[in-house]
Amino acid sequence: MIDDIDDRPQPLVAHLTELRDRLLKGILAILLVFCGLFYFANDIYAFVSEPLRALLPEGATMIATEVASPFLTPFKLTLVTAVFVAIPYLFYQIWSFVAPGMYRKEKRLAIPLLLSSILLFYAGAAFAYFIVFPLIFAFFTSVGPEDVTVMTDINSYLNFVLKLFFAFGLAFEIPIAAVILIWSGITTPAALARKRPYIIVGCFVLGMLLTPPDVISQSLLAIPMWILFELGVFFGRLVHKNDGEEEPD
Repeated sequence: MIDDIDDRPQPLVAHLTELRDRLLKGILAILLVFCGLFYFANDIYAFVSEPLRALLPEGATMIATEVASPFLTPFKLTLVTAVFVAIPYLFYQIWSFVAPGMYRKEKRLAIPLLLSSILLFYAGAAFAYFIVFPLIFAFFTSVGPEDVTVMTDINSYLNFVLKLFFAFGLAFEIPIAAVILIWSGITTPAALARKRPYIIVGCFVLGMLLTPPDVISQSLLAIPMWILFELGVFFGRLVHKNDGEEEPD
């Protein structure tokens, strides 16, 4: 994969043409995946809404408050799912575009970082679906007034879960960001470790901004972000030492 990239200098027009071609390839890949998934749009929505529907009181259902919601909501979810599925190919196109400007040593480190970023994004989304959703939906459906029946609008629910999917997916990229900052020389593992108190506060602030206004959601995002930051510092130390630089105590 490293040796297949053409490293020869190219004029600006050639770079712009290549960028256009790779964007078109990415869009075409998303459209192809979307066409393959559209038939299962309602099944996909049923799967995504299962954490809430499993906790609804007996006789309660999800509702559609807009005329076009029964069609547009699964349509939007299927499109987002197509992007989600096509992420490895999209990242490959990005890699193929930027790789010619990198040294061989940089490529050898960038490939593991690229693969790790894809896996971490999927891991963040899976963490949100299997861990976070059951906890926060159980909390929301249990604290409401007794005479209020929970009947969530399907479009509102989709907007809510998509926000959490991408928030957790991006939050799980923290180790990659830390390693890149250390590898590029912008900072060092020791400098990041000294900023740990500020990082912890920042994690909870981001958790407050990226999640619904409740302590459970905020903590479920902030604590993994903190742990992932520590992992980033740990792997950053390995990269720092492999570069032949001594790390001060």
